[in-house]
Amino acid sequence: VHLVESGGGLVQAGDSLRLSCAAAGVTSSNYVMGWFRLAPGKEREFVAAINWSGTNTLYGDPVKGRFTISKDNAQGTVYLQMNSLKSEDTAVYYCAARLGPLGSYSANYRGYTSWGQGTQVTVSS
Repeated sequence: VHLVESGGGLVQAGDSLRLSCAAAGVTSSNYVMGWFRLAPGKEREFVAAINWSGTNTLYGDPVKGRFTISKDNAQGTVYLQMNSLKSEDTAVYYCAARLGPLGSYSANYRGYTSWGQGTQVTVSS
């Protein structure tokens, strides 16, 4: 599975941004797509995940109510709509893929086998 993220940039606090993850080489509908982020000096953090059909989602507590993960099934693209951005959302955002149904364990980065190159999101306060 090959993943390519796009859409990062520099925005001000309170602004919105949408990240995209184009997935190629997925041959099974039993995949989960996730977003993680990594900020300097911090641990890799779970942001959101969605099953391949796009019917179920999971969110990390820091982004609940502000971020929305969705999937375009025709294009095989996963989106992360980020609203009400805060300075603490500044990080490199990574798209990842793993086999298996969506569950609470989907928040653990260790289960993901494919990763994108990352896209930088910087939120100025």
